[in-house]
Amino acid sequence: MKRSVGWLAGSPCGPSLLFIASSLVSTAAVRADTAAQQPADSTTPVETVRQEVDGVSMVIVTAKRYVPEESTSANKSDIPLIETPQSVSVITRDQIDLLNFTDAQQAVRYAAGTYGESYGPDLRYDFLTVRGFTPKQYIDGLAAPISTTIYSVGLDLYAFQSFDVLKGPASVLYGNAPPGGIYDEISRRASFQPGGEFGVKYGTNQYKEAFGTVTGPFGDQFAARFTGLYLDRDAERDFVSAKRALLAPTFTWRIGPSTTLTGLFYYQHDEVRGDTNGFLPVYGTLLPNPIGKVSPSVNLGDPGNLYKRNQYSLGWDFAQGFSDAVSFHSNLKWGRYHERSPTEVYGGGGLTNTTDPTMPSYYRTVQQYNFSYAEDVDSFATDNRFDINFASGSVKHKMIVGVDYRKVDNLANFGFVFANTIDLFNPVYQPLANPTPGYPIPFNNENLKQTGTYVQDQMQFDDLYFILGGRYDSVKIDNNLATPATHTDQHKFTYRAGLNYLMPSGVAPYVSFATSFEPVLGTDSVTGAEFKPSAGRQIETGVKFDGRELGKGVRLFATAALFKITQSNVVSTLASITPVFGTQTGEVEVKGGEIEFVARFHDQLSLNGSYSYNESEVLQSSTPAETGSPLPTTPKNKVSVFADYTLQRGPLGGFGVGFGGRYNSTNAGSLPGPFNPVVYYGQAATLFDAIVHYDTPEWRVAFNGSNIFDKVYTARCSGSAGCTYGAGRQLIGTVTRKF
Repeated sequence: MKRSVGWLAGSPCGPSLLFIASSLVSTAAVRADTAAQQPADSTTPVETVRQEVDGVSMVIVTAKRYVPEESTSANKSDIPLIETPQSVSVITRDQIDLLNFTDAQQAVRYAAGTYGESYGPDLRYDFLTVRGFTPKQYIDGLAAPISTTIYSVGLDLYAFQSFDVLKGPASVLYGNAPPGGIYDEISRRASFQPGGEFGVKYGTNQYKEAFGTVTGPFGDQFAARFTGLYLDRDAERDFVSAKRALLAPTFTWRIGPSTTLTGLFYYQHDEVRGDTNGFLPVYGTLLPNPIGKVSPSVNLGDPGNLYKRNQYSLGWDFAQGFSDAVSFHSNLKWGRYHERSPTEVYGGGGLTNTTDPTMPSYYRTVQQYNFSYAEDVDSFATDNRFDINFASGSVKHKMIVGVDYRKVDNLANFGFVFANTIDLFNPVYQPLANPTPGYPIPFNNENLKQTGTYVQDQMQFDDLYFILGGRYDSVKIDNNLATPATHTDQHKFTYRAGLNYLMPSGVAPYVSFATSFEPVLGTDSVTGAEFKPSAGRQIETGVKFDGRELGKGVRLFATAALFKITQSNVVSTLASITPVFGTQTGEVEVKGGEIEFVARFHDQLSLNGSYSYNESEVLQSSTPAETGSPLPTTPKNKVSVFADYTLQRGPLGGFGVGFGGRYNSTNAGSLPGPFNPVVYYGQAATLFDAIVHYDTPEWRVAFNGSNIFDKVYTARCSGSAGCTYGAGRQLIGTVTRKF
């Protein structure tokens, strides 16, 4: 995918809430519940044990965190998922390891309301859609240093212990966010229990990977972990290759009985050569071409294309417990994101001749462009809060009071020139007249600061839980591209209210209402007034089920939800770089339903499945053609299910197989407009995945396949020259040594 227009995440600056927390504690009856909050522990890995049961040798693969129970991302506290009146998908490290997901787009295949791989197997980014909108990426609860146009930094999934998707407005805890939701990736943590793994992968398209993580204590107070990965792979397209190196050390220091400091660091280097994605003509992919079908392996870019990215982040996660009822939690990150594409030739000009069959170029000659791009992102983010547990009469409270601050500087430039023409069916790569056009055109030069103060209280009335939260944000943005430079100061209050009732059977019906906002820069072309932030609101009702009461060895969590999202004050329906031009009359609606379940029975049978229904529509727009259209990359229907079974007894103990299928319906590739009069829909596709694995206490050998029948389909066409095939068959073998 080439860069589409998109706006930056905001950033903060603000007051302390210490005095608020102190006054609350002094006037409330304090109750002991929990100390300083840390991310849900998944440092205990998947473990295979051999034991005798009734005289029979058994091999048992334990995955204690396969079925999630809580998500710190959802509430910034230890509130269990069953008590959370909002849809949250948690893909745990146990799921990632046992199902052998290699990236975030694969990880959401069996999650409801979340779609990936709309641009095929991109080697750089994770392209996701949540309830019709592009979610923003968070890492350890803090905004990632995303670039101007892509809401993903492409950090490797192996660095994380959990992948959490918060569906619906999340501004009450995170500030500036789209109404569809966000996703938060939780870094691996050090463990005081020694352990680790080393492994290798090899698969189709010369997929070669070496990975490892090792952790353990250094005395009674200090533990460390080191995680690393090296990846070298080709792609489904000819003359494309990618290399990646990841380093992620971390430590935890138990300073005192109630005080811990966790240091977090990551560094990742990516280098991709060749045209990684798309920009194939619609004729020959989605629509017939009189010459024939376009091969999924065709490369209309140039083998000399180069994409390079370096990114790193340094920070900490600090927790201080003052008593059993009051604790303080602080996390902080400095981050830098640096990417360069000195040469990026692609077939964006489309077919040059679709009218004259007497010419050799008829339906086969494609115009190439060369789009060079450079961006630097410097980010600082911190979130500081008090967790306060107390009782007021018969009502039990779990309250958080906090302030977060973000500062983001984006500097982006690009170059653009016409390149050569190329044959769609027999590409020959001619020398480029201007292979490196440089970065002469300014694209973005913005400084953002965002401060948010928030309060949330979960009130428990026996089995009835009521949650209420509110947040006030101040967003300051300096646009240094304008002459003279402009300054925008926008403010917004957002809130969430939810109610759920937890029955003894584990069934919990719920209802909630939440709001969100995103800043918009510019001036209304009709009224002359400065734009207000866009506003999102959602009403959601549903039921959750926690199956732990079904018996020993049974773990099951399921959610069913109905929702309606409305986004108003939209200037440009698609996200665009600020400032934008137009009038602020746009409105978008997404409504639908979701079912999702994750289950594991007796450490033998694992089940993952979901169904999603989304009906999206542009209700109003300053571009008349958009009105009534669905949002792009939002299939109306998604169905997926995967089952995995492991034998425990006999000579085949430890051997297992898994099989699953997934279906996505057609989805719009774009919105209609002056430059896109025809909307093309990506093809519906039913795909199948499988895995065969064998586990011992020391080793795991797995062979997994995605799209095993190699279904060829057009995943998206953003325009007549913007088509891409979906991910083809991928077969990967993995050997892991555990210790």
